[in-house]
Amino acid sequence: MLKITHFSKIYKGNVKAVDDLSLSILPGDIYGFIGHNGAGKSTTIRAIVGVLDFTDGDILIDGHSIKREPLLCKQITAYIPDNPDLYDHLTGIQYLNFICDIYQVSRADREKRIGRLGDDFEITADLGDSISAYSHGMKQKLALISALAHNPRLMVLDEPFVGLDPKAALTLKNLMKEICASGGAIFFSTHVLDVAEKLCNKIAIINKGRLAASGNIGELVRDKSLEHLFMEVAAHEQ
Repeated sequence: MLKITHFSKIYKGNVKAVDDLSLSILPGDIYGFIGHNGAGKSTTIRAIVGVLDFTDGDILIDGHSIKREPLLCKQITAYIPDNPDLYDHLTGIQYLNFICDIYQVSRADREKRIGRLGDDFEITADLGDSISAYSHGMKQKLALISALAHNPRLMVLDEPFVGLDPKAALTLKNLMKEICASGGAIFFSTHVLDVAEKLCNKIAIINKGRLAASGNIGELVRDKSLEHLFMEVAAHEQ
């Protein structure tokens, strides 16, 4: 579903944010992407979804290159950044209809999906309000609904649980499992290692732009915790 091959990103001043990263995310995977602040997680995610240009390596989504076929890749991908930037002058439902128009979601399908997701995230009653009046958590819920409304095959999320209350976080976890059970895939970054350990079947740890560990979480963690493994990897890399 998602294949990253020898991806590197160098910023001005010859700063290498990511160095020769290769990963494979298969249909059905809930894949956690873990690392310290500044390790290269957001750079990688922004390159996957076509927000950030790059020259070294390639990124394929369902066999299509984000470099050469960006629109096709984006049609089957949903992206939630760590701080969703929504259109505050719109109401919640106007924003959702705008996103559904972009992805050409039919009227019947959007009404069904928005109705279900709005109820799941307990935000249906607020969809007629201006987004400018929303709290951070409500904006996060709206962004998630907009991402899920077009039924993506791949979801790419940067710290998706930040700002969510416990019930909304549980709802998101269940929806992520549903997507993967139907043949989709999830790739997300998080600092909440307990969540990653319980939710993911695979993880990758990135440190200073380089891949430090990756694979099946059970095989990597064994009789340790993910937190223990992460600290061991960080200490070894230093």
